[in-house]
Amino acid sequence: MSDRENLVRGAAPFGTTAAGGGPAQAAAPAQAFGGDIESAQPEPTLLQQSSHPTALIFHLLFRCAALAVYMFSWLVTSNFIMTFVVIILLLAFDFWTVKNVTGRLLVGLRWWNEIRDDGTNEWIYESRENRTVNNVDSRIFWGALYIVPAIWLLQGGFFIVTLVALSMNMANLVGYTQCEKDAKKKIASYVADQGILTNVMSSVISNRLGSLFGGSATR
Repeated sequence: MSDRENLVRGAAPFGTTAAGGGPAQAAAPAQAFGGDIESAQPEPTLLQQSSHPTALIFHLLFRCAALAVYMFSWLVTSNFIMTFVVIILLLAFDFWTVKNVTGRLLVGLRWWNEIRDDGTNEWIYESRENRTVNNVDSRIFWGALYIVPAIWLLQGGFFIVTLVALSMNMANLVGYTQCEKDAKKKIASYVADQGILTNVMSSVISNRLGSLFGGSATR
C-alpha cells in the first residue's frame, strides 16, 4: 500500500512536461494552431480603411442609382416622364452632395461659382489647410468623378437625360480638377516663399555675424 502511495505522489501532474515528453508536448501544436488563426485575420474593407465611410457611400450612392434607374427602369415601368423625373432628382442630389459635402470631406477641396455685378462668372477654389488625404478616399473620389461621366457618354437612348447627366457630372469634374491644380499652386507658392524667407534670414544672420566678428577683430 505504501508503494502505491509513493508512486502516486511521485507522478508528474497532468499537462506538465515530463522528462520523456508526454502530454506537455501536445500543447505546442495547439499554440501554433492558435497563432495561425491570429495571423489569418481578414484584411480591412474599403469602408474600414476610409476616414469618412459615410461620405464615401453617399459619393457613390446617387450617381450609381441614377445609372441603375436609367439602364433598368424599363423592367419596372414604361413611363418615360416618371423615369426622367427620378433620374433628374438623383442627379441633382449627387451634384449637390459631391460639390458641397464629399469633396470637402474626402479630399479637402471645395469649389463654387459666383456671378459678379457686371454679369461675369468667377470660379472660387478652396482647399483645406494642412491637407492630408486618405489614399482610399482619394482613389474612389477621383475614380468616380472620371468613370461615371464616361459611362454616361456611352449610353444611348434618351438623349436629354444623357445630356443633363453629362452636364452635371462634368461640372463637378472640371470644378474639382481646377481646384486640385489651384491647391497644388498654393503649396508650391508656399514652399517657394519659405525658401526665399530662409535665404533672407540666412543672409541677415551671416551679415550680422560677419559685422560682429569683424568689429571684434578691428578692436
